[in-house]
Amino acid sequence: MPWLVRGDRVLASLEVAETPSARARGLLGRESVDGAILLQPARSVHTLGMRFAIDVAHLDDSLRVLRVTRMARHRIGLPVRGARAVLEADAGCFGRWGLSVGDELEVRS
Repeated sequence: MPWLVRGDRVLASLEVAETPSARARGLLGRESVDGAILLQPARSVHTLGMRFAIDVAHLDDSLRVLRVTRMARHRIGLPVRGARAVLEADAGCFGRWGLSVGDELEVRS
């Protein structure tokens, strides 16, 4: 299983959604997310039909955090200029992880 890493710190287990169907499905139908999910490529996300609020980080092609926000259920997010991927986790996770704009993330196996 891949891991989401910042520097020397493992932040969470990671699910990577790279296919169109995996990105379209995302977190729909789930009660929560165990760790985080990386949608790649992606510039925006929505929470239509979701059962819980999420933290969302828009990332550039180097997985540097461009924007961090919390999305309530049943919302549509706008695309973020320069974003090439989106990281999603349960609401509150990014605060616990100390994730902020400018952080450089890495996916490790």
